Parts: sequence; structure tokens; C-alpha cells
Amino acid sequence: MSPQIPALILAVVGRDLRLAVRHGADTLGAVLFFVLAGALFPLALGPSPDLLRRMAPGIVWVCALLAALLPLDRLFGSELEDGSLDQLMLTGLPPALVALAKMAAHWLTTGLPLLFAAGPLAIMLGLPVPVLPVLLAGLLLGTLVLSLIGGMAASVVLGARRGGVLLPLLVLPLATPALIFGAAALDAAQTGLPWQPDLELLGAFLAAALPLCPLAAGAGLRAAVE
Repeated sequence: MSPQIPALILAVVGRDLRLAVRHGADTLGAVLFFVLAGALFPLALGPSPDLLRRMAPGIVWVCALLAALLPLDRLFGSELEDGSLDQLMLTGLPPALVALAKMAAHWLTTGLPLLFAAGPLAIMLGLPVPVLPVLLAGLLLGTLVLSLIGGMAASVVLGARRGGVLLPLLVLPLATPALIFGAAALDAAQTGLPWQPDLELLGAFLAAALPLCPLAAGAGLRAAVE
């Protein structure tokens, strides 16, 4: 691998981070949606602490999944509109690595803030403090998976009519295993059952998505600019 490739990847990630800081509405909107959507469940389900505690794993994970979807339609769309995607494809990076850099920036600007917001939301829903490390470990793996799958789906619908409608329809079925394993690990930790197997399955899902999603996303980017 050329020694310039890591520097180019970091440059693409840094560019996206600077844009995210300059236009922070996407990150703020995702975090606020995550917190507000989770806060609606106690109003709908009632004030029963036991019910909220049983429902909390699913609530946190579903809200995280939906919040991660919000910035995806602009992950590649804005670059395609202003022509900067063509410039990115001319930097010398393979399309798969361009996609991987964009996915990493998405996680840093969306997934990482969701991790910080997950603890207070979980406590509000009545989750015991000792299970919070399991929640954060699962969300760390799960948000990485969501960024990979979301980036792949965003590249596939790039330039398509009604791409914003197609994007959730692609992401939600593919992200279902991460949702199941993550919520199951947290539920097992609450009830005193072994939670490590579920996190190991989630880690295996991430290991499979890490090489496959950037390759598929790179093909989508190549097709969009040709």
C-alpha cells in the first residue's frame, strides 16, 4: 500500500469533521432526536419503572438506529451535488477507501455523540448503572455497523430518484441483526444471564461488514460519477 494512502484517508476524514463542526445541525439533530424519541416512551407506556426497565434495551437501540439514519442522505449527496465527489475520486484513493473514510467520519460525527447521550437516556429509562458498560460496548459495535451499512446504502441510492425514501428501506432490514444482538446483550445483562455471546455475534457482524460494505459502497460511488 502506498504510504500516501493513510494520509489521504485522514485528510478526507478531517475534511468531513471540519464540515461537521462548521455545519453542526446534522450532529445536533441526530442527538436531539435520539434523546427526545427515547423520552417519549415513558409518556406512551406509563410511569411504571418495571415496564420501562424491561423495555429500555429495545428503546435505546431502536432510537439509536433511527437517529443514525438522519444524516445518511447527505453523506454522499452533497458532494455529488457540488461536484466535490468527483474531486475526491481523483485524489488517488480507491473508491472503497473514499467510502470507508466517509463512513468513519459519519461515525465520528453521529455514532460517537450517540454513545455520550446513551448513558443519560438509559438511566432515565431505569437501566441499572452496572449494565451501562454492556450498553456502551454494544452501542460502540452497533453504531460502527450502522455507519458501514448506512454508507453502503447511501452510495447505492446516490443519484436515484426518491433516494431519501429508498435509503431507510435498505438500511433497516440489513441493520436488524445488530439491533437484535445489541438489545439481547443488554437484556441478558439486566437479568443476570451471560451477555458475552451476543456481543461476540455483534462483533462478528462488524468484522463481516468492515471489508464488504466499503467495497460495495466504492462500486456505488464509481457508478455515480461515471
